[in-house]
Amino acid sequence: MNRYPLWKYLIVLAALIIGVLYTLPNLYGESPAVQIAGAKTSVKIDQETLARADQILSQDHITPTASSFEMNGPVGTVRLRFDSTDTQLKAKDTLEKALNTDPKNPDYTVALNLMSASPNWLTALGAHPMYLGLDLRGGVHFLLQVDLQGALSSRYDSMAGEARSTLRDNKLKFEDVERNQLSVRATFATQDERDAAADALRRAMPEMVFSNSLSGTTWLLDGKLSPTAITQVQDNALKQNIQTLHNRINELGVAEPVIQQQGGDRIVVQLPGVQDVAKAKEILGRTATLEIHMVDDSPAATAALQSGRVPFGLVKYTDRDGRPLLLRRQVILTGENLQDAQPGRDQQTQQPTVNLTLDSKGARIFRDVTRDNIGKRMAIVLFENGKGEVVTAPVIRSEIPGGQVQISGSMSAQEAADVALLLRAGALAAPMHIIEERTIGPSLGAANIKQGFDSTLYGFTAIAIFIIVYYHLFGLFSTLGLSFNVLLLLAVLSMLQATLTLPGIAAVALTLGMAIDANVLINERIREELRLGLPPQQAIHLGFDRAWATIFDSNLTSLIVGIALLTFGTGPVRGFAVVHCIGILTSMFSSVVGVRALANLYYGRKRKLKTVSIGHVWKPNQD
Repeated sequence: MNRYPLWKYLIVLAALIIGVLYTLPNLYGESPAVQIAGAKTSVKIDQETLARADQILSQDHITPTASSFEMNGPVGTVRLRFDSTDTQLKAKDTLEKALNTDPKNPDYTVALNLMSASPNWLTALGAHPMYLGLDLRGGVHFLLQVDLQGALSSRYDSMAGEARSTLRDNKLKFEDVERNQLSVRATFATQDERDAAADALRRAMPEMVFSNSLSGTTWLLDGKLSPTAITQVQDNALKQNIQTLHNRINELGVAEPVIQQQGGDRIVVQLPGVQDVAKAKEILGRTATLEIHMVDDSPAATAALQSGRVPFGLVKYTDRDGRPLLLRRQVILTGENLQDAQPGRDQQTQQPTVNLTLDSKGARIFRDVTRDNIGKRMAIVLFENGKGEVVTAPVIRSEIPGGQVQISGSMSAQEAADVALLLRAGALAAPMHIIEERTIGPSLGAANIKQGFDSTLYGFTAIAIFIIVYYHLFGLFSTLGLSFNVLLLLAVLSMLQATLTLPGIAAVALTLGMAIDANVLINERIREELRLGLPPQQAIHLGFDRAWATIFDSNLTSLIVGIALLTFGTGPVRGFAVVHCIGILTSMFSSVVGVRALANLYYGRKRKLKTVSIGHVWKPNQD
């Protein structure tokens, strides 16, 4: 009656072994480490970088306790672990001097970090510790202010180009179309030309509101975005900036960063484990904006460049080989119009290429610009760390319709992949700057962990003492089941690589209190059956079976609340809900399956069982 088949015992044993293996990495803590990443997207991190770092350290008689190379998407990261913070700081200085020969233009980001101290054999089994949130691990917190006016300025730049294309397509005469602060201004020689242009632009650009005016003998048409369109541009700018930050920070290997919008124009960035604030700023500073300009190769511009002058209306940049170029100030397209960038090969020449995909508006602008400038050069400029650099400046061979742009030239396959990555992940829709920064040291995180661990341990101990005193041997079974539950919960969180925060530790403590309820229901049900005069074996069997419905109902209601918190909550609330939901599922398994396995294992083979160690069974009054 109270005997499990062998396969059920094996399931419990397997769950126990998995729980131990995947919980163990969390007990080893973290060691000081140094992380090496590329300060420029063109700098690749690979196994050769790891070997070079090991060689540099060995020359300075520094030996890391562990080293690893990891790929985070298309970008690699090297991590070196050390036995003390003193060695960590010495290694960072050594690597910084050797890798970045020009401190003003560094090729590598060498940052202090923390790395799991679990042994290699656990890592080989895929057992990794949980990620720890900023409040437990320490790290840096930034609040970024997004310049939404800058996003609107970029939008008006692109719309000025779109307006010019629309007027040309409709064969309408105009004198000039330019961005005038936060509006698009078109000038005409006559009123009829202006009125005809206004009708065409209203049809082509319904999101804009146009107004007429007269300045001397010049007829003006000013277009401004509607309030709804302005809100949409600003929302899109925030979303694109958040996505770009995700791309950049994830590629740098920061574990579980938090990047989310706060209010209407701010972004919160939390980087757990990053100890160096200056390097964290470098990570954020690597975000870039993308612009496309026309190159001025005219004899007058070339002569001015050779004499060191920059004519009015032009701006000087250098390409990746250090050669100076003069570009027109007018922005043709921005990163807002770029949907994708992938490396490829030309089907005819088999030369490496970069294939760009533009949105519908960008495609129309690009078609008109390439049609009107065949034989001229177009420059793609990337602004990184506040400095503009011409990534490539190809010659326009023909009109390019459809928004599919192919950039080719004297580049290798690796360079094509680098340029594609740079363009794909580097475009910010609006500039932003840091308005608040906060550092949480590892010692404070360790104190939070200790306090959370102590509170959970004391709560567990109090529950265990009470349950053993009150229910005797079955109380011991319940305590072991509770330990099994904590083991499974930590193992599942580790396997999911969840982020544990202080609210998550609170959820673990709450799970312990809720998990013991199931054992109380089972034990009281067994006592009830014994009061009714049933034999001990039958009382144990019916106690577990009849308590199941109540246990399921009570846990289901808690699970519904947890799912609601998980769906609608954010930040700490969501972290609490994740642990809470997983804890409910593991507690049901450990209480119903695990505790019953212990009871069956101990009492199942006793055929002539007379008594059960479950505390005092109060008999009903027979009078």
